[in-house]
Amino acid sequence: MSLINFVLVSPRIQPNQLFKAIENVISSEKISEAITSSKSLERRNRNLPTHVIVVLVIAMSFWSSYGIVAVFKNLIGGLAEKYITLQIRLKTPTSSSITEARQRVGPRVMTRLFELIVRPLATPFTQGAFLNGLRLMAVDGTVFDVPDTEKNAKVFGYPGTRPGTKAAFPKVRLVLLVEAGTHLICDALISPYKMGERVRVRKLLRSVNSQMLLMWDRGLHSFKMVKSVLDKKCHFLGRMPKNVKFEVVKTLSDGSYISWIAPDRKSKKKGAKRIPVRIIEYVIEEKGKDVVYRLITDLMDVEKFPALLLAKEYHSRWEVENTLSEFKTYLNGRRTKVRSKKPREVIQEIYGWLLAHYSIRCLMFRAATEANLPPLRLSFTGCLRVVQQAIPKFQKITENENYLFFSWLITEMMSEIIPPRQNRSNPRVVKKTRCKFKKAKPIHRGNGSNYQTLTFNSIKAVA
Repeated sequence: MSLINFVLVSPRIQPNQLFKAIENVISSEKISEAITSSKSLERRNRNLPTHVIVVLVIAMSFWSSYGIVAVFKNLIGGLAEKYITLQIRLKTPTSSSITEARQRVGPRVMTRLFELIVRPLATPFTQGAFLNGLRLMAVDGTVFDVPDTEKNAKVFGYPGTRPGTKAAFPKVRLVLLVEAGTHLICDALISPYKMGERVRVRKLLRSVNSQMLLMWDRGLHSFKMVKSVLDKKCHFLGRMPKNVKFEVVKTLSDGSYISWIAPDRKSKKKGAKRIPVRIIEYVIEEKGKDVVYRLITDLMDVEKFPALLLAKEYHSRWEVENTLSEFKTYLNGRRTKVRSKKPREVIQEIYGWLLAHYSIRCLMFRAATEANLPPLRLSFTGCLRVVQQAIPKFQKITENENYLFFSWLITEMMSEIIPPRQNRSNPRVVKKTRCKFKKAKPIHRGNGSNYQTLTFNSIKAVA
């Protein structure tokens, strides 16, 4: 029996056809607005218009282990199934066509879409998201590898190494502002590796307000950070390094004390004055030893914010580390996290990656609210699989079935409950630390040997 022949057709995809599953988060109207405001609209009809490329860049993180052509096939999987009964097969663009389209679109539309969509979502009724009326926020930074190309190296730079050696990959630095109670990334900034976290994090203060409590780790402590946060009328709670000393001005009833933080040399020349702060000291046992933790804050009300409460709540700052784990490990499982070989496409891809994480966490927040659970009690990887399954399903439904299938999606996420966290900590160790192969160096690139033709000669004839 001969196979049925299919007609190969280039798909004409409308803006509202691909992302119906996450339309409540990233709507086609917002995508169109971002395209218009960033002046990224194509000038003629194309097989890969701008709105398709925007969705494709976000989808690259949903199927991070797939090649770009396979990502496109998964993205239009539902549309392709609708045409099977009509004996029509949708044509898939080549990887080079997709690359050219991404270069044409550029990164500006992705940054604009990120600005239009991301925002904190927790309400005062969200469990673990507020402390006495203040929204819990945290800032931190991370770095990751980008492909080792000349252009990426020129823009982003290599980390420092021993004399006579060179790092394997250029690195990008990313600083994040995270809502601690929901793991929503509310602002982000990309920079070259050699630009420090302290400088870049202060740029994220554009997104804080007086109703927030901003937390940071000791590596970000500085007078400029404290002053910048207070200039935004935001409250803060941060850890301090061991070498920073404070004078005890007044001891409070809960054991904390009032002190002040002095300006650094540059700030002092600009007329900055010392700032009154509150210092909280407490002890935690680590590996059988007592370790002193010191926190700095502007919250002076001892009755409303006692020292013990702030010390306990500060450890929710580690939710930013869990967010980075979701972002870098579970959403994107690639060893080299970014696949783009040019800087503009690197930035474009990272913002698509951020939007993918935000969309999943938004849906998880909705599911947790419906189930009356903390948003952190739902499995991120489980909900990621639900979204992967839902994207093609939603492409096959009619407009009247949208709410029915959206209810199914949220219900599926509600079933991805994980047990409460155990009161324990794990050491930062791995079982296997070394590889049997030698380290790759730049001289090894392109030096593979060619295949050789095998020949067989008779050494000794059998009598």
